[in-house]
Amino acid sequence: MSITFSRRCLIIWLAGCAPICLSVAIFAEEANWRIDPEHFSIAFEAEHIGYQQQLGFFLEGTGNFQFDSETDVLSSGRVEIVSGSLFSNHDDRDNHLKGKDFLNAEQYTLIVFEATEYRPVNGTLRGDLTILGQTHAIDLKVKVNKQAIYPFGHRRETLGVSASASIRRSRWGMDYGVSGNMVGDEVKLRFEFEAVRQ
Repeated sequence: MSITFSRRCLIIWLAGCAPICLSVAIFAEEANWRIDPEHFSIAFEAEHIGYQQQLGFFLEGTGNFQFDSETDVLSSGRVEIVSGSLFSNHDDRDNHLKGKDFLNAEQYTLIVFEATEYRPVNGTLRGDLTILGQTHAIDLKVKVNKQAIYPFGHRRETLGVSASASIRRSRWGMDYGVSGNMVGDEVKLRFEFEAVRQ
């Protein structure tokens, strides 16, 4: 009788837990997030002959990623930046940076980042960055600023994210001006964006 009673108790307990487990599984699921191009800022800075840090932007970029915000699991992610959208508030400099000495934007129209691993404990996103047709791994520091239903407009669930990284452009074969420190080898990158759940 005790065995029969125990089995009945187990069945009742499992039956009671099933809806809870199902609801958790439904609530915690991977989703596709698309970066809102109207709220996507891509900035860079590099030293100029030691006098100052020259700032600039890329004005065109797109991105999406597969992410479970409940478990912090990122399964994939891709960002594409239009090389020719570079802007530093000076036409001659912009044309030089878009030219063959630097981005060679006519031949290599896109800068691409493919995410490979996300470590939420320390906020590190690892991925492959492709510039000038060459691909190397980089780490970005990532902070999720906010996750909530947008208060107006589309009124969909939205993630606000800040990310930054520092690279040495010579790794990608972009070594113009590195000798003599005319143009710094280190380039600091910063990304600010809002991503909308699809």
